[in-house]
Amino acid sequence: MRILFVCMGNICRSPTAEGMFRHLLAESAPDYVVEIDSAGTHDYHVGEAPDRRAIAAAARRGIDLSPLRARSVDDRDFELFDLILAMDSENLRLLSSRVPPEYRSRIRLLMDYAPEAHAREVPDPYYGGATGFEEVLDLLEQASRGLLAALQRDFRKQA
Repeated sequence: MRILFVCMGNICRSPTAEGMFRHLLAESAPDYVVEIDSAGTHDYHVGEAPDRRAIAAAARRGIDLSPLRARSVDDRDFELFDLILAMDSENLRLLSSRVPPEYRSRIRLLMDYAPEAHAREVPDPYYGGATGFEEVLDLLEQASRGLLAALQRDFRKQA
């Protein structure tokens, strides 16, 4: 299984989602073989580390984002990844405008995996304060737990 998390610049939400899901897998399902990556729909920050506020907020929860580097979505990603999870409807729209028709079903909103959450999208914390990064982590944890539960159900069906 290969999963790609996508936001606009790949320095706040999507690397945090990558780190959160990687952390959750290590804790709850270490035997699952899942390739996880993140990317941005824009190339503003290619090669840069995640936002320092995202790194700090994630570190407070035991998640290390510091090795990650921003990249932009590549056309090959549509074929390579089984799931491409957008943080919001704008990035979902941008991905949908680029994806070849045969891979369209692979693109979804991440928050679809957290129907009980108070938000349908992961808000961009870039222009806000530190509390925005904490809210993002809370939402990403809910969605990551839902995503893991969905993967576990699919795994049981295949077994």
